[in-house]
Amino acid sequence: MSQYFYVHPDNPQQRLINQSIEIVRQGGVVIYPTDSGYAIGCQLDNKTALEKVCRVRSIDKAHNFTLMCSDLSQISQYAKYDNQCFRALKHATPGPYTFIFKATRDVPKRVQNAKRKTIGLRVPDNAIAHALLAQLGEPILSTSLILPNEVVTESDPELIREKLEKHVDLIIDGGHLGEQPTTVVDMSDGPFVIIREGAGDASMFI
Repeated sequence: MSQYFYVHPDNPQQRLINQSIEIVRQGGVVIYPTDSGYAIGCQLDNKTALEKVCRVRSIDKAHNFTLMCSDLSQISQYAKYDNQCFRALKHATPGPYTFIFKATRDVPKRVQNAKRKTIGLRVPDNAIAHALLAQLGEPILSTSLILPNEVVTESDPELIREKLEKHVDLIIDGGHLGEQPTTVVDMSDGPFVIIREGAGDASMFI
C-alpha cells in the first residue's frame, strides 16, 4: 500500500517534501504533479525502482525516459548542447517541454536511448515538482503517467490512487491537472525537430 500525501500546489509543506524525498532515496517510486499532468519517477541510479516504473507503465527499458531537472545548470550536467540550444532552453524553461539531447557520461547507459545515446530533459513549471527537486539535489528519472491503453496523462489524483496505490510507494496529490503531455523537441542533432506537440507551444522551435 502506497503513502498518499496531500501537498499544497502553491506552498508545498516542507515536512511532506522531506518525507517524499526520503522515500525516493530509499528506492521508492513516486507519482507527482508537473505542469503537464502527473509523472511517475524514481532516483536516477536505482535499477530496481526503474524496473518498477516500467511495470506500472507497461514499457521496456528502450522507452525514452526524461530527467526532471530543477534548472538549466542541472540540465547542462547531463546533456550536450550548443549556444543555439541554450538560448532556446532559456526561453522555454520552466515549462511543459521535454528536450532530447545527446547524453553526457553522468547519465547511466541503461536510461539512455540505446541507439542514439540520447536522454530527455525538462524543467517543470510546478511548485511541488520544484520543491522535490530542490530537496533531492539531483534529477528525478521520470516518464509521464500514461497508463496502458491510454493516450492522455493521468490528471485526477483520486483516480490514480484507486488504480495504483498497490503498485507504487508514494502518490503526491497536488490537485487536478491537465491531461496533455509535454511538447517534445529533439535538439540532439542539427535542426530542431518537433517529436510531439503537447501542452507547450511548439511554434517557437519551427
